Amino acid sequence: QVQLVESGGGLVQAGGSLRLSCAASGRTFSAYTMAWFRQAPGKERDFIAAISWSGGSIYYSYYADSVKGRFTISRDNAKNTLYLQMNSLKPEDTAVYYCAALPNSRTDYYRDPNVYDAWGQGTQVTVSS
Repeated sequence: QVQLVESGGGLVQAGGSLRLSCAASGRTFSAYTMAWFRQAPGKERDFIAAISWSGGSIYYSYYADSVKGRFTISRDNAKNTLYLQMNSLKPEDTAVYYCAALPNSRTDYYRDPNVYDAWGQGTQVTVSS
């Protein structure tokens, strides 16, 4: 199973930017569709973005409507690392952010947190108004 460790969270003012990273170890990183979820206090864990790799330079990315145009997901298979660039941050983006790994065979279900094989420990992102 793959192991995941997030970093890059912190406190930022509204309108600012942060970049989250997720370092993977263990099984072959490229065999997984990778995703970011977030969970605010008292709320469910919500899908943010996912990215799959089909070989060569072919990547497919998917976004929740709430972050489309502001957040960008990317991956570096050579470094076994997933990224989330977050721009134009809003107070409602405040949450614990988690990265997760999904075998490519289940990519169609990327929005469902219950189908993911592995999760990181989470990193706190706080956006002040």
